[in-house]
Amino acid sequence: MTNQRNPKHLSKGLRRTALCAALGLCFAGGVHAQSNSSGAIVGRAAAGETITITNPATGFSRAITAGSDGSYRFSALPTGQYTITSSSGGNRTVNVSVGTASTVDFAARDASTLDTITVVGGSSINPIDVSSVESTTILTAEQIAKVPVARDATSVALLAPGTVRGDVAFGNLASFGGSSVAENQYFVNGFNITNSFRSLNFSQVPFEAIAEQQVKTGGYGAEFGRSLGGVINQVTKRGSNDFHAGASIYYTPDSLREKTRNTYLANPLACGPAPYTACTKGQLRQDSSRDSTWDVEGSVWASGALIQDRLFAYGLIGYKRQEQELWGNVLSSTNVDNSVKTPTWLLKMDWQISDNHLLEFTGFSDKADTETAVYGNTIGVLDRQALIGTSYGEQGGENYVLKYTGYLTDNFTLSALYGHGEFSRGQYLRTASGVDVRYNGDLHTPATGCPIIVDARPSSRQQATGVYASKCNLTGGAIPRSDSGDTRDQFRLDAEWLLGNHRLQFGVDIDNFESVSGTSTEGGRVWRYSTLADGTDIVREQIVNQGSVNEVKQRALYVQDSWNVTENFIAYLGGRWDTFDNRDGFGNTFVKVSNQFGPRLGFAWDVNGDSSFKLFGNAGRYALPLTSDVATRGASASIFTRQQFTFTGVNPDTGAPTGLVPREGPPGQLQYINGEFGEPKNPLTVAAKDLDPMYQDEFILGFQAALSDHLSLGVRGIYRKLKAAIDDNCDYTAILEAAGFHLDEDDGWLDGQGRSPALPSAGFPYCRMFNPGKDAVFLTDLYGDGNLTEVKVKGDRLAPKAKRSYQAVEIFLDGNWDKVFLQGSYTYAKSKGNTEGGVKSDIGQVNTSVTQDFDYIELTADTFGYLPNDRRHSLKLFGNYEISDEWSVGGNLLVQSGRPINCLGVLYPYHGDFHVYGSSFMRCGTTSAGQSVNPDTGELNGPVEAVPRGTKGRLPWTYSLDLNLRYAPAWAKGLSFKVDVFNVLNKQRVVSVVEQAEDPDTGLPSDAYLLPTAYQPPRSVRFMVQYDF
Repeated sequence: MTNQRNPKHLSKGLRRTALCAALGLCFAGGVHAQSNSSGAIVGRAAAGETITITNPATGFSRAITAGSDGSYRFSALPTGQYTITSSSGGNRTVNVSVGTASTVDFAARDASTLDTITVVGGSSINPIDVSSVESTTILTAEQIAKVPVARDATSVALLAPGTVRGDVAFGNLASFGGSSVAENQYFVNGFNITNSFRSLNFSQVPFEAIAEQQVKTGGYGAEFGRSLGGVINQVTKRGSNDFHAGASIYYTPDSLREKTRNTYLANPLACGPAPYTACTKGQLRQDSSRDSTWDVEGSVWASGALIQDRLFAYGLIGYKRQEQELWGNVLSSTNVDNSVKTPTWLLKMDWQISDNHLLEFTGFSDKADTETAVYGNTIGVLDRQALIGTSYGEQGGENYVLKYTGYLTDNFTLSALYGHGEFSRGQYLRTASGVDVRYNGDLHTPATGCPIIVDARPSSRQQATGVYASKCNLTGGAIPRSDSGDTRDQFRLDAEWLLGNHRLQFGVDIDNFESVSGTSTEGGRVWRYSTLADGTDIVREQIVNQGSVNEVKQRALYVQDSWNVTENFIAYLGGRWDTFDNRDGFGNTFVKVSNQFGPRLGFAWDVNGDSSFKLFGNAGRYALPLTSDVATRGASASIFTRQQFTFTGVNPDTGAPTGLVPREGPPGQLQYINGEFGEPKNPLTVAAKDLDPMYQDEFILGFQAALSDHLSLGVRGIYRKLKAAIDDNCDYTAILEAAGFHLDEDDGWLDGQGRSPALPSAGFPYCRMFNPGKDAVFLTDLYGDGNLTEVKVKGDRLAPKAKRSYQAVEIFLDGNWDKVFLQGSYTYAKSKGNTEGGVKSDIGQVNTSVTQDFDYIELTADTFGYLPNDRRHSLKLFGNYEISDEWSVGGNLLVQSGRPINCLGVLYPYHGDFHVYGSSFMRCGTTSAGQSVNPDTGELNGPVEAVPRGTKGRLPWTYSLDLNLRYAPAWAKGLSFKVDVFNVLNKQRVVSVVEQAEDPDTGLPSDAYLLPTAYQPPRSVRFMVQYDF
């Protein structure tokens, strides 16, 4: 910091600037984000004074005249450092960050004094910006490099207040403010890189190329939408007139990585009568002592001017490789070697056509190739036998963005963007003998290969017969079609118009997303073995095939006004109108929501008039569209069957049963689950006619105060409430009842004239999209004759209203001294409801927007409680200390309470059998749930307990301390070395467990209940060498 003047000698306005300089507080955020890829400079000067800004690195220059009230504003500026001067002689230097407005005031100043002051942005990430009403965190590349943090966008986002890491089933993505991990949006240089197939992935910019990352945790403006969680917004590095180049390499060796904890069976319920002869609690299930992991990442980059002051380029090529040897489950018949190779590149070009017209191009690739070699394993021994085969997968792709910015007048700015992105999700298998195993998306031609074998029988039966397993299956799951992938085409137009004390922003966002999707079970089917209460072994066959090409077309219009009511008080009013159009595999619209209105309100009050104390608040409504994957099963043709058998033998190679005989009664009959029988669905029948989008309301009130020239403290209260959700309901009996049908014991469902419905049919799908708790009007082909009947079903017959609320208090601290920067936050939060949102962590269900939460009303019993992303306490501290010009140390501390635990069991009796959804109900505690029904009472013999959501305790607190040490030798300018140590104390607490307590087919206790599925990552060490010139 260059401003070390004694505040006593400064005017009130100049003290404000000096305080901002010391804390870096003038450099984050005008009202609700200036843009998602640029920033702004605002301030006051004498009326009619000429204000000029210049970017020394690029030669970019603009001049405008202060208005009659002395205010001025430079909008849509590329990020970087600017020199700003006034015609009266003032001279400053200011940093502009993404989505923020930097404030520089010239009014009522002594010009001679102003000439001597330089203002440079500091390191504070939650600064006192008196014009901002949103909750945002900004980290620059320089700050990220000083903190020990994993090199990915999610890990950086998790440094922000109000974020927690989601379930391992979804890739450990970030949950914002109690939302599910599938409700976020991701941007790079203004382009939406969210993978909207399931919203559980996004394109990854090469990490070395990130200049700044902005994390919006709440209160964002009307230009942002399609999110109930948060926004991760990145801008890349760019070229300048000076030539720069460099290279870096990061290496994390296996030799310095601690082994992950072994995993043991933990279900106390699995200790009961026959067929259990002994408790399995405490038996080894996962042996990680022989696992190994290492990775290396290298990058080379260069930047400079192709034409001085006009055309600039930044280019990077990189390569990352990760190798894993995973021995895994002691009861598995296979173990694997996993290799991920990611060649990356990025090109950023900037053409300053003139000082009033800019053109930007961004192109990058994050295509990753995964190769998994599968070897045979002796069950219970953990050895490595012959190669069975190899799985080949491709993920990611290329993205291209073109953006124009025009400063058409001093008061009117226009920007236009077009972007195209591709994301591959394909996979195929190759056996050791060279035979390819693929799925092409044809429902009636399932994937070839060996079937999946699941032996869920008690340990006593496994010991008696041996564990049933496949010696040739490669995946243990479904295979995506080999051409699976997604494309996005986005068009965006944004304008800003300054009218006196009003700043009007308006624009349009058009987003077209297409997915090629579909999966098939390897080998065509899953064979699942289990044991009845009488000791009889049974097997269930399950076949699932899907395949379609789906589209999501989204449109949005927005307008917002930032009104300077007084010099110290800003009011914000905005509105957004979203249209969502989801189309099935034939291009037919099956869900369309038009002009969903999302109001936004806010205020910011500079209480003292010197930026030392700000009071702010906002309220907004945010809507979320359906993902494209909804159409894969919900609106397109699919096959899903189940049938149970007894058997006389098992194939020793494939693990498939032989001597099959269907069981008596309904379990032995072929069942089309959810009516998925392989025929296309009528698009008019798969969703309620009056469907509302998923949306929530958010309210934030807080303050931020400067405690000194180098330290600020803020507090904000947050309340979010889900107002409507979209999910599917699969209980066709509710429609039949509403249509006047009744259930006859002998003849099944009959209407008043004795006619039977056509079940299922293309016009009578079992699963339909609806708003839980709301009356629904469905079009239904009741008799299979093509005539659609309008049937109104009461909301309380289908499901209760979807509920989710989030209440939190955040305390955040920001400090910036000459040699130290420190950021920290403490969050006290409660996340409660009967639905997590887009996905379901309870069972790791990734089918965004079509979870099983509301499929049957029975599934909703006792589901209200604390949700999976509820972390009552979160403490975060991170920063860096520069010991000398050569040495520095950094730290990152996270202390967090554990998530709530559930106990999921079966529903029995349900029409004389176990409910088809198996171990999915908030009830458990039986030791022999498969007993017969008491003929006198009709009740199940045995204890059955309702266990409301989140009442089986919590996982333990987690503690993680990361440290680093950096050395930049004076004798070699540009050269630096760094070592990062993650989880220094090697705390490996459990972060997720299996919550299904009972076998889905028999109701007997499951050995796997409370089995840890993830721990904190063990201690590891990462080395870095970098050279810049």
